[in-house]
Amino acid sequence: MRIFFAVFLIAVFSCGSTYIFPWWSLVIVCSIVSIILRLSTGKAFWVGFLGVFIFWLTMAFFRDQANDHILSNRMAQLFHLPFSAIFLVVSAMVGGLIGGISAWAGAELRLLLTR
Repeated sequence: MRIFFAVFLIAVFSCGSTYIFPWWSLVIVCSIVSIILRLSTGKAFWVGFLGVFIFWLTMAFFRDQANDHILSNRMAQLFHLPFSAIFLVVSAMVGGLIGGISAWAGAELRLLLTR
């Protein structure tokens, strides 16, 4: 239950932080959530990955809908992908990796400071 709560917190706070601050502010959000909720390093990575993946995919989908899929179609053509949706998923995976690594780093920082 705590893991679902952490994923939800990361997705919501990442959404809020990227409206005000640059995109990389989600790195700070993932680190802080993993420190506060005292997640283990393995769980922290997956929580950060899923939270940012869900946020990034949702945000990309809604922004892609608003411009009638123009940019994602062109980027899919550039990378020789058959569908523009694959580009959105790959982009969300990159964001998920950033979130996962930052949440893992936050958990490692907590372990380092508590020793």
